[in-house]
Amino acid sequence: MFDLILRRANLPDGRKAQDIAIRAGKIAEIAPNIDATARQEIDATGRLASPPFVDPHFHMDATLSLGLPRMNRSGTLLEGIALWGELRPTLTIDALVERALRYCDLAVTQGLLAIRTHVDTSDPKLTTVEAMLEVKARVAPYITLQLVAFPQDGYYRAPEGAASLTRALDMGVDIVGGIPHFERTMAEGQASVEALCRLAADRGLPVDMHCDETDDPHSRHVETLAAETIRHGLQGRVAGSHLTSMHSMDNYYVSKLIPLIAEAQMNVIPNPLINIMLQGRHDTYPKRRGMTRVPELMAAGINVSFGHDCVMDPWYAMGSGDMLEVGHMAIHSAQMGSLDDKTKIFNALIVNSAKTMGLENYGLEKGRNADLVLLQARDPAEALRLKATKLLVIKAGQIIARTEPRITQLSLQGRPSSIDPAIGFAPDY
Repeated sequence: MFDLILRRANLPDGRKAQDIAIRAGKIAEIAPNIDATARQEIDATGRLASPPFVDPHFHMDATLSLGLPRMNRSGTLLEGIALWGELRPTLTIDALVERALRYCDLAVTQGLLAIRTHVDTSDPKLTTVEAMLEVKARVAPYITLQLVAFPQDGYYRAPEGAASLTRALDMGVDIVGGIPHFERTMAEGQASVEALCRLAADRGLPVDMHCDETDDPHSRHVETLAAETIRHGLQGRVAGSHLTSMHSMDNYYVSKLIPLIAEAQMNVIPNPLINIMLQGRHDTYPKRRGMTRVPELMAAGINVSFGHDCVMDPWYAMGSGDMLEVGHMAIHSAQMGSLDDKTKIFNALIVNSAKTMGLENYGLEKGRNADLVLLQARDPAEALRLKATKLLVIKAGQIIARTEPRITQLSLQGRPSSIDPAIGFAPDY
């Protein structure tokens, strides 16, 4: 007797009509036609069952603060940073926790059960850190939340930037962050990368830096980050987020840079929605859109995962917590439209991001955590095309969110009475 059997599910790796049996919060068996009974059985009817979505780059301390204290009229990164600087002195723990918990509720409905969030440490009061530590504890039963100590105003540029970041780590923040391109000079940016990697190595912590989030092709702090990763033996524990300057670099330099990133075994986290919204603001036409070189990085064997980054905050007035929306935009901005490309993009939202976050017992395999999402789609390509409805979200074998399928009733002479967008439109691949 199992606790739950999900019948006839398709899996992201191409296996079709698989039964997934769950017992005691773990996947007990995956096979066609499992001859057993369960306390609850659900027929997936050939729909896609996926591991939960993972967001390796987010700003939960700012989420849902859109309009506070005013709107970002220019839509630029720098006005967003200035707005956050105006809002920060007014922040309270209660308000931060309330907004973050509301976002986590939304995340669960989207099958998003692991998030890495950057927490601003620039204000020495560290109100944001106290609030996010509380949120982490409160959502632990259903969301894995990792915290990055993020010196938004610069590790050296902010008056107490270095000391505040160290105090945040002492309070229990998990990961060392940085923003070298926002320091006053290139030299100070390089020095911040060196100091932060040394700090991470001394404490045995991972690193995740906002790196080269600019159109300037001469912003090359990722080179220093990769070199420091190797120097301190941090391979596999370092992520470079954004890397948008790589979009503007010349091909010869990139031909040297990508192998260095691969040698360092770095994780790379583009943020498609935000990158194409905020970059290229000084261009007329031709107009750069700023997302880093995703196909080339993937081809070099580098672990590429995608972040949502922002939802309704000073930098981005949109967003829904749906990682399929992120992947949908990645397909377009990276021009990765083949079936194989779409599989790579989907994997970047699940297994690649899980690798970036170092999640244990993740994935649809026997013995792993019974965490999964049932989608109103047959396969990853269709899930991305439709930004598919998350019909069931299961955590440790328990259904924690349920959404009715998107079905439209039609009243047309001689035509079907209803339409399911996931049936009858795409070819059989």
